[in-house]
Amino acid sequence: MAARPCILVVDDEPETLELVEIHLRQAGFEVIGAEDGTAALQKARARLPDLIVLDLMLPEVDGLEVCKLLRRDPATTSIPILMLTARATEVDRVLGLELGADDYVTKPFSPRELVLRVRKLLERRAPPETAEVLNFQDLVIDLPAHRVMVQNQPVNLTATEFKLLATLARRRGRVQSREQLLRDVWEYAPTVDSRTVDTHMRRLREKLGPAARHLETVRGVGYRFAP
Repeated sequence: MAARPCILVVDDEPETLELVEIHLRQAGFEVIGAEDGTAALQKARARLPDLIVLDLMLPEVDGLEVCKLLRRDPATTSIPILMLTARATEVDRVLGLELGADDYVTKPFSPRELVLRVRKLLERRAPPETAEVLNFQDLVIDLPAHRVMVQNQPVNLTATEFKLLATLARRRGRVQSREQLLRDVWEYAPTVDSRTVDTHMRRLREKLGPAARHLETVRGVGYRFAP
């Protein structure tokens, strides 16, 4: 029997922590909890969960700093992070995404929607079924191994960044609108803020360095992968 995916839930509000844990367990996940940033870092590094649900306003170490530290650590850099917070301003949302969060849910929230988003993030992390390696000389995208190499050097991408890059590369030469990418990468309706795409593209380009030249912006439309 396959092991159940392990979710680390971090929230300093006991009621919220219990609510999220209950719904995730009912959905078939193994769940571990943490009530402050220090405990979150310790448990993430010790257990290496499949996904982290992370509040922003935490004692000890706040959620943004936890996210930043996890992304800097090679052992935890690729773990999907879903931020769950009452801080719903655009600045908070964009900052969280820029620091490496894969998704952002604001309180009050629907437990059913939260479980759905957790499932979608885990699906992005799963290797594709087709054994395909996309080779563009300076950029190699190994789909089954979930690995990216730039000039023979590995690049650490989050699950969402990898799926965004792979989607564009598979459709190379064709312009993809922000709305299309939201549907195909995030699996959201186009009503979701399309700046989510721009934030991830900016972070992806920074990580790819010289290979970022493959990612072209088509003004007023979206993005295109140029082989």
